[in-house]
Amino acid sequence: MSNGSIPITREGYDKLVADLKLYKTVERPAIILAIQEARAQGDLSENAEYDAAKEKQGKIEDKISELEDKIARAHIIEADASQSETVIFGATVTVLDAAVGKTLEYQLVGPEDVDVMRNRISIHSPIGKALVGKRRGDTVEVTTPRGAKSLTIQAFR
Repeated sequence: MSNGSIPITREGYDKLVADLKLYKTVERPAIILAIQEARAQGDLSENAEYDAAKEKQGKIEDKISELEDKIARAHIIEADASQSETVIFGATVTVLDAAVGKTLEYQLVGPEDVDVMRNRISIHSPIGKALVGKRRGDTVEVTTPRGAKSLTIQAFR
């Protein structure tokens, strides 16, 4: 695992903590019970239920370790983007896509907060990198997996 801090919103941090609690209090005890039940069936060398439960236990323990690592490295950023003169982490940015003449809105978040359905994009994505530090009225040229875009910042908050 990486040692660098992870920028995250309060909401994203709370979700990580809730996920960790779920894994520790629900998932882990359930798989321990499943392993005990499989062991009770006798010969473990040919016990598919036991093998599957042990494999699932490994995945659950890996997920718990991953979540604990992310929580330990999380750096909660609660800056008020409306008080900034430039686009910063957490800002919701309204841009005009020149190619399609369409207004789009993105919230710039850390990698753990990304949610495409809610237009929450990573500050490390091509669009996120291009917008950070820019001002209202600035136009940025961005190369995305779907091609080049020209975005003009209309507003941010």
